[in-house]
Amino acid sequence: MSKVIEGLRYAESHEWVKVEGDVALVGISDYAQHALGDIVYVDMPEVGDEVTAGEDFGAVESVKAASDLFSPVSGEVVEINEELEDSPEKINEDAYSTWIMKVKMSNPAEVDALLDAAAYEKLCENE
Repeated sequence: MSKVIEGLRYAESHEWVKVEGDVALVGISDYAQHALGDIVYVDMPEVGDEVTAGEDFGAVESVKAASDLFSPVSGEVVEINEELEDSPEKINEDAYSTWIMKVKMSNPAEVDALLDAAAYEKLCENE
């Protein structure tokens, strides 16, 4: 059973969000990294790019498949996790401490539309 962390919010496309003030850390869930298998590459946006909730911002490639990443929130990318350029497997090692990008949210209320841990667990059980 994959882990779900209380206090994070989740998109139905399996990204998680951790809110710190008006900045959202975005990564992929433990469920998603298990489904993908060994991650070999992460395609990330550039700092300064605008992302829109529900639209793709990059991709994760594994030995099995490539999967688009969808932003759970809208705003400006203020940082990307450069460690992933050389060590994409960090997502497999700990999906919840390995964020992909930080977004300065243009509409923090979007977080309220995301799933809480209990709702996300149910979603994963039904997939």
